Amino acid sequence: MDVYRITGGRRIAGTARVRAAKNAVLPILAAALLAGEPVAVLNCPRIADVDNMLAILGTLGCRWKREGAEVSIDAADASGWEMPRHLSKSLRSSIFMMGSILGRFRRAAVTYPGGCEIGQRPIDLHLKGLRALGVSIREAHGMIYCDGAHLCGGEVHLDFPSVGATENVMMAAALAPGRSVILNAAREPEIVDLANFLNKMNAMGANIAGAGTDKIVIEGVKQLHGARYEPVPDRIVAGTYLVAAAITGGEIAIPGARGGDLAAVLDKLRCAGCQIDAQSEGIFLRAPEKLRAIEVSTQPYPGFPTDMQAQMMAMCCVAEGTSVIVENVFENRFGHASQLRCMGADIFLSDRMAVVRGGRLTGARVAARDLRGGAALTLAGLCAEGVTEVEGVPLIDRGYEALDEALNALGADIRRI
Repeated sequence: MDVYRITGGRRIAGTARVRAAKNAVLPILAAALLAGEPVAVLNCPRIADVDNMLAILGTLGCRWKREGAEVSIDAADASGWEMPRHLSKSLRSSIFMMGSILGRFRRAAVTYPGGCEIGQRPIDLHLKGLRALGVSIREAHGMIYCDGAHLCGGEVHLDFPSVGATENVMMAAALAPGRSVILNAAREPEIVDLANFLNKMNAMGANIAGAGTDKIVIEGVKQLHGARYEPVPDRIVAGTYLVAAAITGGEIAIPGARGGDLAAVLDKLRCAGCQIDAQSEGIFLRAPEKLRAIEVSTQPYPGFPTDMQAQMMAMCCVAEGTSVIVENVFENRFGHASQLRCMGADIFLSDRMAVVRGGRLTGARVAARDLRGGAALTLAGLCAEGVTEVEGVPLIDRGYEALDEALNALGADIRRI
């Protein structure tokens, strides 16, 4: 298994650019199945999750190619409606295919998705939403069989503003006759991006309204057309780079990063003492001489993103004072805490709360257990005394394009061995 070998004590400084957001690209790739014409996704990251999604589309009969950062998908001849089990288990976002397969073929067979082990992520909300659109669902032998012969518009009320469930319903409803309404919808920027993409595919004009609010209205159309589309920049990758600069006492500029999408993260970085200038052209951060303790409570957007919780915990380990972190989204997302303790961190856990007393970190051999936890351990290694080795780099590769190379270009000393 690949390992990051990090020599700490190097200041992160310079300019970093980010690709399109993983959490926007994956549902957009899934939605490409709905089109009868070629689709091009621009500025696409080279990450494992994208590779897996393209492999899934290939097994369904889609033709695709990658030229640099542009990925083209032609689903005109697609005919497969059953998801390959082995690929589904490697990618949590494979669940997005349920809505797009149903919208295209009116039937689907999918397995329960895989991905990072960060707690229970039940798909009950996905199934409830699809049933509200007239889909019959049967579960047997680890598979979910969906019959969309009577797929039509309907009203969906989500008990929790699930991003994945919102996106699945949007894709299934896009080609369903009638009007669909999603209440208590997720409001993440990636939801807005998917709506913009689907609207661009509809030559008859916009068919989705309200994305970015808790009520989304979808007017089903008979067909969707091809499009060239560049998804939003990855706010989590940008946030990770910002923390890398903060944790090492450095400074960084990220052209193109959208401050509005990162408002909750920028607020906490300011509370920690960082100087931040967020403009339309990008974000600039300069770290203070000494970071201050902060309080973080994860929430659905526009609250603090759970995907930045681990990175913030790493930063809190070297901040002055006692920080408190509450994880409200997933019940098992403190797996990185035990590994940070191996580096000397003072962390007390109680259910969904972590109390972090700032101090110093020293190099150690640690293991990533999930994507964002792996990024957090990498950040901790940047500021630790001595050498840190992070196992489980393939997990990090799921969401970061060559994180080691990006950080090395900013002054880090990371070798992949």
